[in-house]
Amino acid sequence: MYKSFLEHLEQSLFQRFDLQSRPIPAGLESQVSERGRNPAVIQSWCYQCSEFRKIRYTYIDAGASAQILNSVVYPSHQYELPLLGIDFLSFGQVKNLIVMDFQPLFQDEAYLRKYIYPLKVLHDQYPDLAQNLEMKFYDANQYFSKYLLFAKTDRETVKTRVFEAFKDYLNLYWQMLEDAKPLTEAEDIRRIVKAQKNYDQYSADRDPASGLFSSYFGHEWAEKFLYEFLFEDAVPLTAGVAKK
Repeated sequence: MYKSFLEHLEQSLFQRFDLQSRPIPAGLESQVSERGRNPAVIQSWCYQCSEFRKIRYTYIDAGASAQILNSVVYPSHQYELPLLGIDFLSFGQVKNLIVMDFQPLFQDEAYLRKYIYPLKVLHDQYPDLAQNLEMKFYDANQYFSKYLLFAKTDRETVKTRVFEAFKDYLNLYWQMLEDAKPLTEAEDIRRIVKAQKNYDQYSADRDPASGLFSSYFGHEWAEKFLYEFLFEDAVPLTAGVAKK
């Protein structure tokens, strides 16, 4: 379902950046589940370069029952750019959910004007993919922009409109990076380090995919995948309680 998206993402990245492999903890790069009627295969990739400290993407192929592509791109700490977040999920033949956004690290007006408002013109080209759906697990005003694409749609729209929007959002993000000026003050860089860590903690605490990973690959593997790869700067809730 989303293999063409994954291929385009890889092609776009490798054409523009000098990517180096970023280690994935042993046992988390891939996994196969034989649970249920449909075997599920999960595979992840992770890279870094001077512009991005972490580029991760994951594909789950469970045949007709589920197809999922998830990715987050973390700029290097000397850039205050939003994170690039991508989540495309299809279950069965009818349920297709797409989420794509420039995820702001801060919500102050100056930051939004600089890094989020430029997205408006592009966002306005895809009104059918901005359906203002209710967020069940997240606060829409935290780590999301008002120009995110968030929609339930059909398979044909995924192949056409969603794919076009995907390419457009990537191109704008690369252009925004090209125009960005690296931070030089240590205090400014520390602020970005803290903001990205806070994003990981917030996301790990609320990620609804944790239940999906558990159902396919078991709770222990899912917890390691969540805290040691997807959101590696987050502290598991149980560990946080223990520290207190």
